[in-house]
Amino acid sequence: MTVFLGCGFAAKYPEGGGNFSVPLQWMLGLRRLGLDAIWLELLPETTGQSEDETRIRKFQRQLRAHGLQGRYCLLHQAPANDAHDLGTMQCIGMSKRELLERLAGPNTLLNLSYSLHPPFLLQFERRIFCDLDPSEIFFWMTKMEMGQSHHQEFWTIGLNVNARDCRLPGSKLAWKTFYPLVDTKLLRPQPRPRIPKFTTIGQWYWGGGVEVEGEFPDLSKKFAFEPYLDLPSQAPEARFELAMNLNLDDPEIARLRARGWCVVSPHRVTRTPQAYRRYIASASGEFTAIKGVDVTWRTGWLSDRAAAFLALGRPVITEDTGAAKYLPRENGFHFVGGLEEARSAVKEVMAHWPRFSKQARACAVEVFDSARNLRQILGL
Repeated sequence: MTVFLGCGFAAKYPEGGGNFSVPLQWMLGLRRLGLDAIWLELLPETTGQSEDETRIRKFQRQLRAHGLQGRYCLLHQAPANDAHDLGTMQCIGMSKRELLERLAGPNTLLNLSYSLHPPFLLQFERRIFCDLDPSEIFFWMTKMEMGQSHHQEFWTIGLNVNARDCRLPGSKLAWKTFYPLVDTKLLRPQPRPRIPKFTTIGQWYWGGGVEVEGEFPDLSKKFAFEPYLDLPSQAPEARFELAMNLNLDDPEIARLRARGWCVVSPHRVTRTPQAYRRYIASASGEFTAIKGVDVTWRTGWLSDRAAAFLALGRPVITEDTGAAKYLPRENGFHFVGGLEEARSAVKEVMAHWPRFSKQARACAVEVFDSARNLRQILGL
């Protein structure tokens, strides 16, 4: 059987090492299981041929760096269109003939975030929808077609979506849950950093939206971090850094630095998956706030980034979305609900770092390991 990993967000964002790292964990897990795995990446036409060629080269370079050359088929779509027709797309890496031969045999598609659409989607024998953002996916599925009519199975990292206290919009689908994936053979424990630092990586602004009681709440990190902006002054024994995608002239940089935060560009410090892993390893742990709707709706969402921190032996301080009850008692997480709890968590982690580091790594292996979760999703 061939297992296809459907993705549409890695090649088009070559500056995002963390972004590329998401499907990378899936592919490495599939290879560890000894499966015939193919990374099926969709790249819609961007601003021009030269720009697309550059993106393709960078995508291929990262695949080679992780031993995945010959294990991919990049589908270049020109012009870009929401309808995905294999007949109109160029196949790079694996030829179209080879792709069709595999599609003619037993196969499964793991469709990350509804990356592949009909009519091409319907050529796969077993189609599994893998949701990486439950709040927005569940909301928009109540408004429009998001793949729910074209898949046979539905899996989500919203660990709490089937619980009574989850407030997500109702879904008629039979959702199964899985943990964010991290390849614990690639990401291994690292020594304690010399400088105590807590960091996170992401987009400071967010253009997505969901409706909550007639309003569209702010889902940005900017909004989520407001209650915690005084953390550097409350816990001066540690350094607090944000690797956020901000323009150099954005006034938010000066505002954050005035409150004691270091601000760096993720395109500089996490530009490749290798740099992303090094950057996480340079921190004592992660501190991050969660977009409010995941906390309010109790989705049970956890990030793949948190799983990466844990695998490297880095504890995670964050807010609880309803996920805490699905983790072992000792798990490397410190769930907080405000500035005072965050300050206390930082002090506790710094005082007992070796113990929490071991707990973090053990939880990554026991709960978040990519091969373990893929075995569950595929029913192996």
